[in-house]
Amino acid sequence: MSLLRQGSAYIVIGLLQLLLDWLVFVALTAAGVPVAPGNIAGRVAGMLLGFWLNGRITFADAQGRQRLGWRRFARFLPLWLLLTIASTLLVSAAHHALGLQYAWLAKPLVEAALAGVSFLLMRYVVYR
Repeated sequence: MSLLRQGSAYIVIGLLQLLLDWLVFVALTAAGVPVAPGNIAGRVAGMLLGFWLNGRITFADAQGRQRLGWRRFARFLPLWLLLTIASTLLVSAAHHALGLQYAWLAKPLVEAALAGVSFLLMRYVVYR
């Protein structure tokens, strides 16, 4: 698969993921849930959507067959956990330094910064 096609699909799916993740995060934290659990809940929602769509579309093989399954999920989960820890630490730091509304604004920036690392890990480790 071409890097350009995969990269383009990854961006579109990533934006959908980010929107879902951010909406869950903002809704939960606005309702009084602490920032760290709210961020984790948002990332779980985004993860479920992203793993499925990326396996079906972005990283499908040349014949269009999806690349999902427990084996790939087992490779995906540790990477997702590491990225979630990084995201939670950075969003929590923004919350502590600047307040909740700035954490809401910082979250998309944090996730965008992690997206490049995530793409490479997904392409070469998870969906290979």
